[in-house]
Amino acid sequence: MVDKNKPQAEKRGGWLSRFAPGVRKIVSRRDTPDNLWVKDPDTGEMLYRSDLEAALWVTPTGRHMRIDAPTRLRVTFDGGAFEPIDTPEVPEDPLKFSDGKPYKDRLNAARKAAGRKDTMAIGFGEIGGVEAVVIVQDFTFMGGSLGMAAGEAFIAAAHAAIARKVPLVCYTAAGGARMQEGALSLMQMARTTLAIQELKATQLPFVVVLTDPTTGGVTASYAMLGDVHLAEPGALIGFAGPRVIEATIREKLPPGFQRAEYLQEKGMVDKVVSRPDLPRVLGQVLSMLMGGKRRAA
Repeated sequence: MVDKNKPQAEKRGGWLSRFAPGVRKIVSRRDTPDNLWVKDPDTGEMLYRSDLEAALWVTPTGRHMRIDAPTRLRVTFDGGAFEPIDTPEVPEDPLKFSDGKPYKDRLNAARKAAGRKDTMAIGFGEIGGVEAVVIVQDFTFMGGSLGMAAGEAFIAAAHAAIARKVPLVCYTAAGGARMQEGALSLMQMARTTLAIQELKATQLPFVVVLTDPTTGGVTASYAMLGDVHLAEPGALIGFAGPRVIEATIREKLPPGFQRAEYLQEKGMVDKVVSRPDLPRVLGQVLSMLMGGKRRAA
């Protein structure tokens, strides 16, 4: 017989709360974060997030997962210490573009999701004891697309390196030009190239680290203008994507085509370096290019 005088909450508690008072409260408490586990893109295995973070987001199978700009800067500089350099302001949505959704709305959504103004982040610090300016392209912001803000940031990074008399390191990650900015986006290919020429006129090194993916107008400009080109394992690097090329030439592409290892074999990449080893290798390369100088002159 049901006791109608019992509180409704007790009746809903079920057998577990009657068997062990307080257990239901413990079980229902949501202390576990929603992002505690990450799915391995290769095996489908669930990986513990803290383990992935400790491994710099390199999975047990060797897949180098994409990381954001703040993480990239932190793991590159000695002790994770660096001075952030502000990126310049640029006009927003100069073309009043809409592709079914206003460009300004897309920008605001991307900024909210990524927690940054645009795709580029710049830092100044030491890598293996060698001072350098590092600019990182963040794929999580609109696919790392090259627009006016990214172009201005690259130029600012180059000028900062010249002013400090230190090398410039660029981590690339992009799907290409930002179509919402039209020709203004394409102009950044020439503008960033000129900034590299300014840097080289002062005999300062420009080192590129190609990450997954580096494609489109970025590959056709500053990504291929370094004095030394390093790449992370398995990174997709090219202009047009492999599916577009196959559809155009109507032939099957070779295994590993446009991947970092394939490009190293063909001479477009100097060395493929695992993410945990990148700071050490970068430090060695920068020291060599700077003639063994550990600090700016």
